[in-house]
Amino acid sequence: MTAGQATGRPLDWGRTDLHPKVLRGVLGSYPTGVAIVATRCPDGRKVGLTINSFASLSLDPPLVLWSLVNHSPNLAAFRDCSHFTISVLASGQEALALRFASPAVPDKFDGAPLHEVPEGVPAIAGAVATLVCANDQQRPAGDHLLLFGRVLRVGSVAATPLVFHAGRFTALAAAQASGE
Repeated sequence: MTAGQATGRPLDWGRTDLHPKVLRGVLGSYPTGVAIVATRCPDGRKVGLTINSFASLSLDPPLVLWSLVNHSPNLAAFRDCSHFTISVLASGQEALALRFASPAVPDKFDGAPLHEVPEGVPAIAGAVATLVCANDQQRPAGDHLLLFGRVLRVGSVAATPLVFHAGRFTALAAAQASGE
């Protein structure tokens, strides 16, 4: 069954308006997890931001990737860092996601629940999963920089992940027990 058959409406394949606002609306129909990526600069300053552009790339070797817009004031910090963490947020951590997404917050880490990983970079406490990565390589792609991380260690807890869909935070519905 096609998407058009599922809704009873034909799909409009003639749309060619690829304005960023249109694309954002279309791409917003794809639910994504919400994560905070963090590192520490050589001067000791912590840098972090909210992302939903995170993906698994390879299991052997263990690689992940995420992207950062070229005009980000944090680009140099992540491009040049040796390590970074990716903390996959749990349902209930919406305020942290908003805090780390806001350029108006001068110190995003002030009062945030943190762990320090052995590589000397911060990670968000209470996250569903945390990946500690070596900064493996970068590649320019359009108006973003793709950052590849070699996963060195992971941690996880049993919790419901935070999800972003159609411009708002949501959570996954609890899975029903087998046989119900």
